[in-house]
Amino acid sequence: MKNVPRWGSALTLVMLAACGPATSPPPPPPPPLPPATYGSASGAASVTTSVAAPAPAPAAPPAGSGVPLDAPVSTEEAAQPPPPKLSRGTATPADKALAEGDLALAQGDFVAAEKAYQKAKTLAPKDPAPVVGLVRARLSAEDAPVDYGAAPSHPGLLRATKDLEAALQKEPSYAPAHLELGRALLVLGRAEPALAALRKAKDLAPNDAEAHSALGVGLVATGKLDDAVRELERAAELEPGVAERQTNLGTALLALGRREQAVRAYERAARIAPNDARVQNDLGTALLTLNDTDRAIRCLETAVLRDPRRATYRSNLGYAIAQKGDLERAKVIYREALALDPKLVSAWVNLGNALAKQRKLAEAREAYEKAEALDPEDPRVKAVLLELSAIEKANAPAASPDKR
Repeated sequence: MKNVPRWGSALTLVMLAACGPATSPPPPPPPPLPPATYGSASGAASVTTSVAAPAPAPAAPPAGSGVPLDAPVSTEEAAQPPPPKLSRGTATPADKALAEGDLALAQGDFVAAEKAYQKAKTLAPKDPAPVVGLVRARLSAEDAPVDYGAAPSHPGLLRATKDLEAALQKEPSYAPAHLELGRALLVLGRAEPALAALRKAKDLAPNDAEAHSALGVGLVATGKLDDAVRELERAAELEPGVAERQTNLGTALLALGRREQAVRAYERAARIAPNDARVQNDLGTALLTLNDTDRAIRCLETAVLRDPRRATYRSNLGYAIAQKGDLERAKVIYREALALDPKLVSAWVNLGNALAKQRKLAEAREAYEKAEALDPEDPRVKAVLLELSAIEKANAPAASPDKR
């Protein structure tokens, strides 16, 4: 089956890639900034872009700290499960049309899905389910953005919110409509109404793990980490056998600095989905925060083996190997990552760090400047450049005194 993005799939948080500044012994990286993604469930890797927190840009880190950068890029080959079915199994003409739409959406045929959901809407004009289906089909066909606040005037999202709000006027207790409304409002940057809609979805469906999880992801995206952990814990309780419930929880815990608990959550995910490359990457990166470098390397090597085209997994593996002092091997792996994704900022910074530790300052500067060109406003990239400039100045030869 063709792998295509489908609006309405489960929401998934992603671990950040690790990197650290140019010098000093390599301590574990601190908790990542809180990203999140619309992604997939049931053991599949995440497949969409991140929802960044709306907080101001962080200050430059102190010298010698480890700094995580850059959410992983999409896994092109990862299978993605479709959104939950909207058909209810009643065998009415409208419900049969809903089932047709659900099947077409699952197969990535968005035109057929929209046609079927429109038929269901014509047959049952007061039912909100066809409206939710139309929103999913249209936003999937448009490949609508998913970053928090990324599209405050996106026509498709604006239309979706109006359609969903109108449907909820007719049936205010339909939880899936509140859920889709919350997702759309997040991307439009309307945090408070988005969270209100997601809370309503959770209240209407208190035993729906995805309702709790979606709210948790929204709370992470808006920086409300303690509340997010509570929702994600509930989602994991309701569906303990779904790896994404555990990884979402682990990522939120790590963002709070609760590293041991985060590792335990990732370990549960790894037991559920031992062959999932993303889970192995997340567990390995989390283990680095506990200085369990040997085990982290084993997990990250597994991630690379399972998904050899994911550049961030290689960059993370190189970072872990650098922690063991093998800078030559780390540089090889960083360059492999950059061959896969030349725009991966964390790999350029990691490569620069390794070169700086070897006192190859000119080459380090070249790598850092590549990162700066890709993301000139990132204060963490600025920090490593400032640190390198200080090292260069300290190592510059003293000027000869004037001869008189």
